Amino acid sequence: MSLEQVIDLAVPPSGTGCVECDATGGWWVHLRRCALCGHIGCCDDSPSKHATAHARETGHPVIRSFEPGEEWFWDYTTSKFHESGPALAPPESRPVDQPVPGPAGRVPADWAERLGGG
Repeated sequence: MSLEQVIDLAVPPSGTGCVECDATGGWWVHLRRCALCGHIGCCDDSPSKHATAHARETGHPVIRSFEPGEEWFWDYTTSKFHESGPALAPPESRPVDQPVPGPAGRVPADWAERLGGG
């Protein structure tokens, strides 16, 4: 199956932040976009790893970075990284003024220690 077969170019992203973290008051490090349905989830460096959970739960195999300036895709079924691919429906990234980690006001001061990096 090619990358293009599991991407919907017309579907917009579900929002500007991780759907599940926004619903529960959580926070994230980086954001990932499901290339099939537009679901925005947090990356595997984030506490909740919602993008990977979405892929497992739905069978949607491909994500794209939702970070400004990043155009890469990842295919969970093949564990293959693609440096670029087709343009998806806008917006193609989170707002550039959104902090990393984010969102503003919900990231704990000791976030790096919580992730084992501090």
